[in-house]
Amino acid sequence: MLGTPKHLKILGDTIRQYREQAGWSQEKLAELANLHPVYIGKVERGEQWISLHALIRVAKALRVRVRDLVENI
Repeated sequence: MLGTPKHLKILGDTIRQYREQAGWSQEKLAELANLHPVYIGKVERGEQWISLHALIRVAKALRVRVRDLVENI
């Protein structure tokens, strides 16, 4: 597979939008989701596949539903 799959970029952009709306840094989101900040950065850039478990943790930290994060995919 060449390049970044479009759905990863869309998901990452959506996570970034919710994070920025909350006024949080990547480090703050990572702390609240109990994930590594580098991982959050890679997910937001569409460079990293995210597991369902991690996606649920991100959604809970952002206080949104998982479907809110994936609805544009």
